[in-house]
Amino acid sequence: MIYDITRPVHEYTTVWPGDQPYRLRHSMRKSEGAAVNLTAMEATLHLGTHMDAWYHCDDLGATAAGMPLAACIGPARLLTVSCQHGPLAPADLAHVSLAGVERLLLRSEVSQLPEDQWPETWPWPGDDLIELLAKGGLRLLGLDAPSVDAFDSETLPGHHALRRHGIVTLESLWLYDVPDGDYELIALPLRLEGACASPVRAILRPLAE
Repeated sequence: MIYDITRPVHEYTTVWPGDQPYRLRHSMRKSEGAAVNLTAMEATLHLGTHMDAWYHCDDLGATAAGMPLAACIGPARLLTVSCQHGPLAPADLAHVSLAGVERLLLRSEVSQLPEDQWPETWPWPGDDLIELLAKGGLRLLGLDAPSVDAFDSETLPGHHALRRHGIVTLESLWLYDVPDGDYELIALPLRLEGACASPVRAILRPLAE
């Protein structure tokens, strides 16, 4: 079984306020006599389910083409968090064991929202939680929220802390119908030189299969 945890992309898919929305246009159409249908797109690279490259918040950080692919494939644990706004602390995950977890996906109520609705609030990883996860060997953190920081943050402490620890981040996952548990994650970025992010096609396969 495969769970597709990628948000569908449409022309009404929400993007960060002020960013470039998704637009698709035909440059050729079979219905108009062309040999093929040919489409082109214009959009932010932070579109739908995506990976932030470290270059996003560090001029010297890796761009999308240089992000570590090994972090994007392998065992992952999916957990639902009860906190729906504000920084997540270690206590918010104290009810589960994170020993040996290298990829962690966190689900909030944001996964219930349709793709044309921007969330009014979301939880994000606080400093203490990031330090705990980094010490435990975390390689990838995925959220259903559109950012690992608060909407109005200008200093982006979550982005900087995760980059400093070499932790890859996935944002805007779609986790609404996936049970908590352990899976194999596959979520590869495009090999986009110079890009600050890349859309991904993220899937989960239960490890029990």
